[in-house]
Amino acid sequence: MTCVTAKVITKGEQTRRAILVAAIERFGRDGFRATSVADIAREAGVSGTAAYAYFPNKEALFLAAIDEDAAAVIHEGLSVLEGPSLEEWRRSLVFTLIDSVERHPLARRLLSGLEPEVTDRVMGIPALEELRKAIAERLRSEQAAGVVRADIDPVVIGNGVVAIVLSLLVAMVQVDRTAALTYADDVAAVFAAAIEA
Repeated sequence: MTCVTAKVITKGEQTRRAILVAAIERFGRDGFRATSVADIAREAGVSGTAAYAYFPNKEALFLAAIDEDAAAVIHEGLSVLEGPSLEEWRRSLVFTLIDSVERHPLARRLLSGLEPEVTDRVMGIPALEELRKAIAERLRSEQAAGVVRADIDPVVIGNGVVAIVLSLLVAMVQVDRTAALTYADDVAAVFAAAIEA
């Protein structure tokens, strides 16, 4: 007999989640300055002061919303590291993240440079550390299989891949996605030259 344990979500967790979802939408659409905590609470269907039970102030709510929305984008990117070949994951990582950013308004706003007060925080988003580690682990396993060069440090290259991918995302969001996509094969060639055995 198999016992499946389901996590019970409390009313407080549901309320916090509703506030966070509303914050992502509202901050993504209107920005930090034009959005009030009362606007977010109203959109979440809670009292005007309920948000303060979960977030000490508007800035804390904004940063939590950024982390949550960015994590959703990054987790889509992590999904491509699990199965495909080296060539497939390095090509699909950028495109998966680009497609994901289109569905995540606050992450898109941040990458567009519309929230300059927190732009420097982008590289420190917690989910990016997960992506760095996952890429390093994937490179390490491909080194063991002889597919990736043995003379590279997977951690350093993983950090570099994340920095390059993040730069490409910023460029594609701020400039023009279709113009940037014309260089997709060139970007893949750079990754190939850097890491393939």
